[in-house]
Amino acid sequence: MKTALSLFVFTLSTVSVLFSADPVSKKQAEIKRMEQIADLALIPPTLNMSPLPEYDYDRLDYGMTIGIERTPGGRLWACWVAGGDSPKAFFVLASSDDDGEHWSHPRLVLDSHSSELPYDRSILVGNLWTDLTGRLWLIFDQSMHMFDGRAGVWATICENPDAETPIWSKPRRIWHGVTLNKPTVLSNGEWMLPISLDQRTGFGPFKGCFKELDPVRGANVFVSKDQGATWERRGAARFPNPDWHEHMIVERKDGSLWMLARTAKGIMQTTSADGGRTWAKPSAPAQIKQPNARFHIRRLASGRLLLIKHGDRIDAHHGRVQLSAWLSEDDGETWKGGLILDERKGISYPDGFQAPDGTLYISYDRNRSTDGEILLARFTEEDVLAMKLVGPKSKLKMLISRPLAK
Repeated sequence: MKTALSLFVFTLSTVSVLFSADPVSKKQAEIKRMEQIADLALIPPTLNMSPLPEYDYDRLDYGMTIGIERTPGGRLWACWVAGGDSPKAFFVLASSDDDGEHWSHPRLVLDSHSSELPYDRSILVGNLWTDLTGRLWLIFDQSMHMFDGRAGVWATICENPDAETPIWSKPRRIWHGVTLNKPTVLSNGEWMLPISLDQRTGFGPFKGCFKELDPVRGANVFVSKDQGATWERRGAARFPNPDWHEHMIVERKDGSLWMLARTAKGIMQTTSADGGRTWAKPSAPAQIKQPNARFHIRRLASGRLLLIKHGDRIDAHHGRVQLSAWLSEDDGETWKGGLILDERKGISYPDGFQAPDGTLYISYDRNRSTDGEILLARFTEEDVLAMKLVGPKSKLKMLISRPLAK
């Protein structure tokens, strides 16, 4: 029986090109070879639903948060990256049944590495999301190396996330690229998924691969009209100095869409008046200053917007310190509050949700390569406006996980 690797053995004619004197032909042949190797990332990964003891905390040595979500029954699920912000990356999931006070040992692992592969195959970017029907989605990317120029967004869905033994569906590939943030449910019922197809080509040995995808590189938006059964690309924005995009979308009260994205120079914005088909020329939001780092923005049940960023001022920051929460009642024109969730250095990558009782939950990480902590802030809109904790359930710096391997 042919193995997956046998699909990528060169023909004799291809090998002869590699040893020809024409450097252009040799480069093209090498790119073609690497694109064939990248097809190994098209193989669905195996879900490890019994990851202990191999992936317990005493075997882990890195922690970068991916996302956090709540199930209809009140269970919290958190996902983070182990292995490194590198080709060694893989996903670990744990849960809490007491509102984040205590967390399980790892319950699900997605690790697609194999000693039979010619390069590392990583799972590095994704999120958790509970849809309107109560299903828990684990969205993740899979790529050869760190980014092979194409990668791919995958999803596995859990129909019973509150069960003692949750069952996850076989992973399904949605499109190329990566998705870091949750979908947005629009007022017309459509689900809008942000997918970043990096405007750079592949990294390392995959540099120059998949040039044919250049016309669709950017901060893409995909839409589902059938509750996630199918997804269709609607449009994309392209930003100067992009850095993975990590874009998030909110629907404004006038029906327009507001997209914020991460760039090497901080947050940039664009808007769409036609449901995401076309996007305005990107600009820097006048009031929001943020380092080159992930942020979080969502519409709350109250109608306000919640923004999680770095800095004790909305219009300033000092790098990846002072993770803070802000509220806007006018669709981002002005911001109130400034609750400091964590004042320390080395904190980053906020993600979160709002519970039915209005409580806000934000996960983030601290010192990924050393402490590797995944942490949780539990607070309310009143806390944000008061700039201090006033709610009886509010609590900061709650520990989700910490790697214990030496």
